Amino acid sequence: MAEHSGAVVISANKDRRVCSGRKGTGAKSAQHIPDDILNNTELQEDIKQLPDNYNFEIFKTIWKIKQAKSERVALQFPEGLLMFACTIADIIEKYTDADSLIMGDVTYGACCVDDYTAKAMGADFFVHYGHSCLVPIDRTAGIQMLYVFVDIKIDLMHFIETLHYNFEKGSTLALVSTIQFVAALQASSKEIGSDYKVVMPQSKPLSPGEILGCTSPKLKDVDALIYLGDGRFHLESIMIANPNVPAFRYDPYSKIFSHEYYDHDEMHANRTCAIETASKAQTFGLVLGTLGRQGSPKILENMQQKITDAGKSYVLVLLSEIFPDKLKLFDVDAWVQVACPRLSIDWGTAFTKPLLTPYELSVALQNVDYQPTYPMDFYANESLGPWTVNHELHRPKRNVKCKKNIVNKLKTNPDPTCGSTDKDSAETKVHVSGKCSHECTCSHESTLHQT
Repeated sequence: MAEHSGAVVISANKDRRVCSGRKGTGAKSAQHIPDDILNNTELQEDIKQLPDNYNFEIFKTIWKIKQAKSERVALQFPEGLLMFACTIADIIEKYTDADSLIMGDVTYGACCVDDYTAKAMGADFFVHYGHSCLVPIDRTAGIQMLYVFVDIKIDLMHFIETLHYNFEKGSTLALVSTIQFVAALQASSKEIGSDYKVVMPQSKPLSPGEILGCTSPKLKDVDALIYLGDGRFHLESIMIANPNVPAFRYDPYSKIFSHEYYDHDEMHANRTCAIETASKAQTFGLVLGTLGRQGSPKILENMQQKITDAGKSYVLVLLSEIFPDKLKLFDVDAWVQVACPRLSIDWGTAFTKPLLTPYELSVALQNVDYQPTYPMDFYANESLGPWTVNHELHRPKRNVKCKKNIVNKLKTNPDPTCGSTDKDSAETKVHVSGKCSHECTCSHESTLHQT
């Protein structure tokens, strides 16, 4: 990797080509959307009221709403997109038979999907903008869900040239972003793949290259981490998870490329101090976040059990947002919030009593050791413990089907040791892995006899 006394900014050519990983409504969805929607000139003109580098997937949304015969559509936006809410609501009401309502509460991330309130307001269709489907659509019973990522077109060639200018050929680069820029990230990785070893790390269930403020993958053998996006909230997540990897940020709006730093020592000092103080507490305040789906009842149950097993007591409090002045009103020794881990990490020192994450409570109660690298795995499928949302203990049980890997075909009589009573013993049999379908005690314990 090249020396980095300071990242270099390259001026953009005003006439250069602007690229994006996806165009329009996307090839896969466009081939199914009816022509009377795609070719509606009046609708096309109305869509021009929205910025042309933001893909709100209006054609697809209209089609899905009409297909569902929806009567009321709820729209939810993050703060940065809320300015477009009224325009989109007007378009939906004009081209469908549904009326619309705008969810105005603050939306910090995909964890804030508020399908409960939408259903309570009579909505039968919910469109969530700006985040990936962290809450699967099969978990929102009673209301149909549509996630619109809002792909944003950027000056991709400027981003690529900036990487070429700042890093030596042959360097191993890890590229990450938020969901709005993941398509552009994938396109750029293909462009620079011949000059660099490009890694798009993944923390499932997130997409390759996608990170959240509370969930990021651990990196191995990379020279630099490049974050494509504005702000630092998401970037800090992967910096916390990878304290020894040099981190850089490319802002697609200002086109500034900067070397970023994080004070890991101060963060660890603050968190270990809060944990040590909380370990002496007798009464905990347990906060379950009620902002959309932010709070996890499964994690809450796990925390309640751990506190009870430790011989301590707790008070359960439901809050949509957690503020220092609000928590001052309660007489407890320490707090644990099941909402957003970053609230404790970033703002914990603003509270008069320790404000722990579920992971930190487990450390305070000596259920797990404090990790030298702070875990950023709150929504990861592979996480440190049951204080995370998608830990295997919290996942619904699935019926596992046997794999039908054909290993041999027999065109003669089946194995005579098999207790099968098929009338036509000369039928062609296929032995595939799995339990014997005849439930016999033949020698093929790991085979399934199938005609």
